Amino acid sequence: MASQAKGGARVALVAHDRLKPAMTVWVARHRATLTTCEVVATATTGSMVQRECPDVAVCTVLSGPLGGDQQIGALIAEGRIDALIFFVDPLTPMPHDVDVKALLRVALVHDVACAFSERSADFLVAGGALASRRS
Repeated sequence: MASQAKGGARVALVAHDRLKPAMTVWVARHRATLTTCEVVATATTGSMVQRECPDVAVCTVLSGPLGGDQQIGALIAEGRIDALIFFVDPLTPMPHDVDVKALLRVALVHDVACAFSERSADFLVAGGALASRRS
């Protein structure tokens, strides 16, 4: 993830296929906050967000099933992510479920703020968790 001169949090965005449209709507709703953040996203989620919200700068990694979840996990382990917004589809089996579990585990191990639904992500924004970097 390229270093950007922004004071906001470093935020990772991931969404399972069925929830990608909801992620783009969520980003649009919180664009004022997210334009101050460093945002990284898995490839498809990131491209959808960039298309709908071109004013939100998004650095993309690979698609989740192709290693993007692991790339974001590595950024978390390196201390380069402050918050993970991951819209998980709990009703659809994922062939790369092991990667998803590894990402969640590393986020918990490194005490990264996490949201797994629109409502919990709204709480992160409302609570100011995305306003500044974690020290």
